[in-house]
Amino acid sequence: MMVDCGSRQLDLATPVVMGVLNVTPDSFSDGGSYFDAARAVAHAHDMISEGARIIDVGGESTRPGAARVPVQEELRRVIPVIEALSTLDVIVSVDTSKAEVMRAAVAAGACMINDIRALNESGALEAAASTSAAVCLMHMQGQPATMQLAPHYDDVIGEVCDFLRMRIAACERAGIARNRLIIDPGIGFGKTLQHNLELLAHLAGFKELSCPLLVGVSRKSMMGQLLNRAVNERVHGGVAIATAALLSGAKIIRTHDVAATLDAVRVVQALYEHGYSFCNDM
Repeated sequence: MMVDCGSRQLDLATPVVMGVLNVTPDSFSDGGSYFDAARAVAHAHDMISEGARIIDVGGESTRPGAARVPVQEELRRVIPVIEALSTLDVIVSVDTSKAEVMRAAVAAGACMINDIRALNESGALEAAASTSAAVCLMHMQGQPATMQLAPHYDDVIGEVCDFLRMRIAACERAGIARNRLIIDPGIGFGKTLQHNLELLAHLAGFKELSCPLLVGVSRKSMMGQLLNRAVNERVHGGVAIATAALLSGAKIIRTHDVAATLDAVRVVQALYEHGYSFCNDM
């Protein structure tokens, strides 16, 4: 399975790890740690050396309760980092919902757009279509500022699938070929712990959408709820969920903890190469 990223091709015959690079002062896990561009670039180099195939650069926190960041400030944060990474042997992704940031980031060397709003913001669909970049479409109920106040679904799996199906169709109508698209069910974005667990337990159902599946659970609050662990103590829980997601067909795991997650990828790949078959008798 290949994803067309314009200037680069992403081979997903084996699942890959996407390293999180938050160039923000307020992200829930590492806010402020890489706000300085030089430190951000150095951390990206570390994640690449650990095996990250994609680096996802974000200049606006999307944690629950987060406020929006002005376009010019988001550009100031991400563009120097993207330019510095664009010459490396890695897929550079921009984590944004803003049309202006999408265009500028791709011009600076990004070849993937990772949008938690699935190109629903004004001008975003047209901006993405005007580039050759790959696009990750994520499901989110509500907006980060309020999404965790009272999320509700009658059928979380069906509703998330239907939303992603509609956004795929919108992209194709706009001229974004399916081989440029990736989907993400949006674990933790407008969802309770129960919703998250239901989605993770039924990831195999997303295969019908015929797009590679990205899953991001790294250090999220569901691990705090399940394990009563602080943010910096959630690596093991995240790797466990990543492993389950990989066994259910996920092709990209988005994480802060690249080395540990890549170990899970390698183990799962070895199991599949030796005939692993999922057993659902628990």
